[in-house]
Parts: sequence; C-alpha cells; structure tokens
Amino acid sequence: MESEKPTPDNSILLYDSLSRQLQPLAPSDGKTFRMYCCGPTVYGPVHIGNFRTFVLQDVLCRTLEVSGLNVHHVRNITDVDDKTIRQSQREKQSLKKFTQKWTERFHRDCQDLNILTPYAEPRATDHIEHQIRLIQQLIDKDHAYSTPEGSVYFCVKSFSHYGRLSHLNHRELQTQKTNSAGERRDNDEYERDSIADFALWKACKPEDGENYWPSPWGPGRPGWHIECSAMALHYLGDTFDLHGGGVDLCFPHHENEIAQSECATGQQPFSRYWFHTAHLLVEGQKMSKSLGNLYTLDDLQAKGFPPASLRYALITGHYRQSLNFTISGLKAAQSARTRLDRLTTALMEHVYESNWTKDTFYELQHSPFDQNWGNFAPAWSALKNDLNTPECLGNLFSVFNQFKMTPEIFSETDLLAFARLTYALGIDPFIEPDQDNRAKDIPADIRQLAEERWQARQSKDWTLADSLRDAIQAKGWKVIDNKDGYDLELL
Repeated sequence: MESEKPTPDNSILLYDSLSRQLQPLAPSDGKTFRMYCCGPTVYGPVHIGNFRTFVLQDVLCRTLEVSGLNVHHVRNITDVDDKTIRQSQREKQSLKKFTQKWTERFHRDCQDLNILTPYAEPRATDHIEHQIRLIQQLIDKDHAYSTPEGSVYFCVKSFSHYGRLSHLNHRELQTQKTNSAGERRDNDEYERDSIADFALWKACKPEDGENYWPSPWGPGRPGWHIECSAMALHYLGDTFDLHGGGVDLCFPHHENEIAQSECATGQQPFSRYWFHTAHLLVEGQKMSKSLGNLYTLDDLQAKGFPPASLRYALITGHYRQSLNFTISGLKAAQSARTRLDRLTTALMEHVYESNWTKDTFYELQHSPFDQNWGNFAPAWSALKNDLNTPECLGNLFSVFNQFKMTPEIFSETDLLAFARLTYALGIDPFIEPDQDNRAKDIPADIRQLAEERWQARQSKDWTLADSLRDAIQAKGWKVIDNKDGYDLELL
C-alpha cells in the first residue's frame, strides 16, 4: 500500500469504506469504542479466507487497546439461515445441536489462532424477538410489507440512500422482486448485481422442517440480513463506531443492514465507519472445494504447520489488498516467526540477563504503557496508520538488525514497546514445543545439537559449528541456515 503520513498523535487511522478516506478512530461517546463484526455462519469448519478477516479484526481490536482505548467488540454467530437449515436437515440433526458443534469448532480455532474473545458474541436464534420487533417497526414506518404467504420484505425504493456504501449509485438500479421463473426472491444470498426487495421474515416451507418460530405474520424464521441489525442495535445502540467484515459482505449484506437499521431508527447513522478486508487467494486462485484449495486450520496442521505460523502468514499482507496464500509462503512465515522468537530472547537477555522467564514477557505485554515507543516508533507508526501490518513486521526486523550492531542503545523501554507491539499483532514469541506439530517431530537431542551449533556460529566458532553440523547429519537430519536462524529437515 502507498505509505501514509504518520498521525500527529496516538490516534489510529483507518480507511473507511463509506467515505473512501482515512479516518481517525475515536469513540463517539469519548469512553468506549464500539465495533460490530459479522461472524461466521456455523454450518461447517471455517476456512482460512474467513480467518484472514477475523485475524485482522483481532489486530484492529488489539491495536485500539494498545493506543489506550476501551473496546467493546461484538461478533455474531449466524446459526439460522438457508445453509445451516439445509445442512442440519441433511445430517438429520436439530439445528441447535448441529450449529453448536460447529460453533465449538470455531471457538477452538480462534483460541489456537490467538484471537481474543469478543465483548459479546450473540447468536441469531437467541434474538428472534429482537428481530421480530425490528421488522414490525419497519412495517409501521412503511419501509417493509408482508405477503399473503406470511413473508416480510424490505422495500428498497423506500430508502433513498440505498447503495451509498457500495457506491451503487453509479450503476443502474433496478428492483427485481422475482427471478426468471417468476418466483419471489427470498434467498439469504443472491446475485451480487441484483438489487432486490430482500426478505426480512421468511414464511416456513416444508424443507425447513421444524426450524421456524411464531410471528405476527405467521410461522417462519428471520432473513439473513435482519439478524445483524437487530443484534448490533441491541448491544451497541442506534449508532456505533465501526462495522467490519469481508469485502464480499459490502453488498448486499452491509448495504441491507444500513437500509433497514437507519429506516427503523429514523435515519440515524448506523455505523460511523466501515472496515472491509480484501479477499484471500490460494496459489493465485479463488478458494473452492472443486479446486481442492479450501484450507481449514486442521488441514494445515495436518501438513505440519502450527496455528501461530498461519496467523503470521495472514498478517503479512495489507488488509486492503488481496493476499495470495501459498504453502511456500506459509513456510516462510514459519521461518520468520522462528527468527522473531530468537530475537525476542536476545532482547530479553540483553535487558534482564538471565533473570527472566517467558511469563516475564507476557507480563510486559499487559503492563501499563506510556506510549514511549523508543526504537520501535516506526513499527508502531506503520500499525496505527491504516493497520499496515506488513510494514510493521518489516520494521520489527529492521530494528533488530540495528540491535545486533548497537545493542547498547536498547533499554527496558524498548523491550516494553516491543512487547506491546507483539500483543497488538497477536504474536506469541514463545510457542511451547508441544503446540508446534513440526517441533514435536524433531527429536530432543537433534534440537539440542542444532541450538549448540547456532550458539557456536554466533560466537564465530566455525570449527565447532561444522562438527555439530556433521553430528546432526550423521543422525539423519539437515540444518538449513537462514539470515536469523535455522531450520531442520530430515535427510
């Protein structure tokens, strides 16, 4: 991304999809920054494309916290829609049992990826009454209408600002109430270029089974778009600070959220700012089951890559640019993460000598901070200026190159700043060996020899380093040296 001028203070600048400008983020009430992010639809394991969005939202939350803000992050769980109903019916499970299984899997993956638990995580099925009340408000204000079969639709023409977020005013807008077969459009998701009166409440159909609720219009269930408006308004108020999601949600989902929310609240702004994350490609292609490139966290762990390496890989690209995920790139991320671990240890030993443990660093990550970034000021500047994670990571390694040459200019102040930066990025420099599948496959004696060889190279004892390399090879392993460390592979 093009570099932006640093902010004059500690405020976070972020690109707002609505205004298409960088905006300084600050809580509207002066106390709490309130943000809502669209969560997963729990009908299967969440793939890494979705996790790119969730990881970058987590980096934003952490960065806001490090800047000194109190953050209330609400992320919903979509546990009722076309896909969850259809798949639960196929597996002959109740909707609740089916979605609970995949919700627990999502939570486990979030924990493995070091994603913070949100302030609130409402589920659509727990807020049916909130959605019904919101729909009734829209009917009362002539922004929605019911049909004889018991469904309710939002009237797009009743909202003059429709298309403002996705800038659809530059296209020809047409209302398409029916498809080519003459059937009313009521899918939760539909063609991106169709501007349709969308479903707020869907009358129950035989294929829905027992998945319906009573309503003033008859038994049915909410449409996909209304759930986020109802839960966001309930937990964060009529107007909140930021709404986030993948760029694929900008239209129609977020456009519909704005329309129904602002019509219900009397045209009050729904969200002050909008944060969208670009697509993830895999080996240069869009992810799909047919191409066999739709990876989950378990898929990558089976290949020997721990979640910490995936998290690192997902933040190596700027959130506004598509990231091309490759296995070779994941290997590079794993190597970079290992180098950063060693550099962290070197800085800890420089400041505390031998009087520290891993817990010492974790305490620093959560210590009070006076915003003195010392030698790490360029890294923080990159992060607070449009969440430029790749530039931030590059600056971290540049600073450590400086540390190697002039360690005397580094102090405990720098260490505290570095610890806060790793917290903002969600990087854990001390992954336990049993958390790293790859490390578990390397025998302890090989790891010990490799570490001794590394120390010998640092001391420029080349004779000892060569003999240790030979000893490692004699045991069937190969040492691959890189700029700031090494990797081990079986011969």
